[in-house]
Amino acid sequence: MSQVMNHKDKVQRFGRFLTKMVMPNIGAFIAYGLITACFNPNGWLPNEDLNRLVTPMITYLLPMLIGYTGGRMIFGHRGGVVGSIATMGVIVGTDIPMFIGAMIVGPLGGAIIKRIDEALKSRVPMGFEMLTSNFAAGIVGFFIALIGYKLVGPTVEILSHLLEKGVYALVRHNLLFLVSLIIEPGKILFLNNVINHGILGNLGVQQASETGKSVFFLLETNPGPGLGILLATFFHSKESIKQTVPGAAVIHFFGGIHEIYFPYVLASPLLFIAVIFGGMSGVMTMNLLNLGIVATPSPGSIFAILAMTPKQDILSVLLAVGVSTVVTFAIAKVILARTADQKTPENEFELELELETDQEALPGKTALPLAFAKLEADYRFSKIVFACDTGMGSSAMGAALVGKMMSDAGIVIEVDNAPIDDIPADADLIITFEALKGRAQHSAPNAMHVGIHDFLYKPQYEALIQQIKPYCRIEEGKSAMTLPIEILVKDNIHLNRPSVSKEDAICYAGELLLKGGYVEETYIQGMLAREAKFTTYIGNGVAIPHGENEVKDRILASGIVVIQYPNGIDFGGGNEVKLVIGIAGKGNEHIQLLSNIAEAIEDEVLLEKMCSTTDINFIYDLLS
Repeated sequence: MSQVMNHKDKVQRFGRFLTKMVMPNIGAFIAYGLITACFNPNGWLPNEDLNRLVTPMITYLLPMLIGYTGGRMIFGHRGGVVGSIATMGVIVGTDIPMFIGAMIVGPLGGAIIKRIDEALKSRVPMGFEMLTSNFAAGIVGFFIALIGYKLVGPTVEILSHLLEKGVYALVRHNLLFLVSLIIEPGKILFLNNVINHGILGNLGVQQASETGKSVFFLLETNPGPGLGILLATFFHSKESIKQTVPGAAVIHFFGGIHEIYFPYVLASPLLFIAVIFGGMSGVMTMNLLNLGIVATPSPGSIFAILAMTPKQDILSVLLAVGVSTVVTFAIAKVILARTADQKTPENEFELELELETDQEALPGKTALPLAFAKLEADYRFSKIVFACDTGMGSSAMGAALVGKMMSDAGIVIEVDNAPIDDIPADADLIITFEALKGRAQHSAPNAMHVGIHDFLYKPQYEALIQQIKPYCRIEEGKSAMTLPIEILVKDNIHLNRPSVSKEDAICYAGELLLKGGYVEETYIQGMLAREAKFTTYIGNGVAIPHGENEVKDRILASGIVVIQYPNGIDFGGGNEVKLVIGIAGKGNEHIQLLSNIAEAIEDEVLLEKMCSTTDINFIYDLLS
């Protein structure tokens, strides 16, 4: 049994590796799809001249991007360059789009140049490093391009033709619907991206290059089965779960994030039957009507699908999606009605707060226990990461929701999202789907892990916040305070102040930022520490005191305050300052104001008036 699981894990890792070569380049695939959908002879805007873009993109651009990405994953930019050279070999050596070939030679090129660089590292004479490095990359690329041209490309082409014949045999015998036995359960077990981008996408590109469209692009991305599950759940669940369904349906169908319906199926495993038959009915409809689209719609939103659909097939594609929705809904409704008395999804959506960790101790801390309640009193969480398969869909929504809830509760903590195989090393609490928790623990063994069943179910996060709040830094009075909306307000422009010391001027600016709700009190000490290291005097009688990097997390919102000292203050080094502009920059929101400040102090007339005016509106209008 363990050997079977090991093999399954290896297959999944291999599939995820293939997916990672495609996902960063989805924008290019979408661009190719839009160009094809618009300008091909049967497209929305037929144009023979612009349609010339299609063949070079699918033949050269897309495989080259995949090959570069594969090499870069192994050995950075250098690996990507060699992977691109190798990919050109398989492109020229065949007559079909070489996506699979690029997935082979790209990482291979990166791996070989990495090994060679490691072998030569201590053997290259001083002064010959650049020469050796460039020649090594060129020679490796030369030989792998030849191997790709003579061996890899032709082999992949033969295998592709065999696979193509097998698939077309299913199509001819109207048996393509059988693929739903694999696709629909695989999706819900979080192999959706592997299936779509690692397998079906390659078959679809090859078919589309020959026929102008492909049904393979629709098999995994069809939102019908998921929509059917959500509709059935709405009619057969308790109120607390029913409230989550409309939002989930909108995000799934219109946003294209299919992972959002997976927990509803996992909560009642008999629903696998519903999605399988729903998928089958959709595929049978597509096969019967000879449907297909021109490229992979990513994400699988109905908008993205229709954008890739030839105009003559739009109603038929909607019909196929509708059929799979209705069939899934009908079967799921029967299943949920019969199991409602035995188990409800609500029980399955409860948050599991027993935490696990494989570590014995974090750096500088004692070993973490298995539950929040046993954490040491002085322990502090610093970073929460939501993890999903790609780090772009459901995890991003969960992170956004919890980030806002944490902020509203006055909890100071970083909340981020990431792919499950690339969880940041500094994360100390990981939240992911229960079904993916094992992978998350393998990726981040030194973190604490929480498994959930629904990224949008608020009650579980409310419970989580109550659990971890004693172990987080709390902003004093934050829950009763709203963050300022404007970066510069008139109340924070103070004119005609008497001269004081440099330190007092900086503290006064910091106090205005604090009073305005832009920073915490400790930020002021960071402003003084920054000034002690290096002056913030920028010339022309202007200083812009701000906190050092260590207190950047004490900034609540970007803000600027302006204090005028007409008689000047000594800022050290013989510099006299008449305008002190205190700055707290959380993101990039304050950059435009800084640009305005820079322009104003370059104009001697404006600057002189700023230093002497008694009109707050003049400075406010000038800077904002």
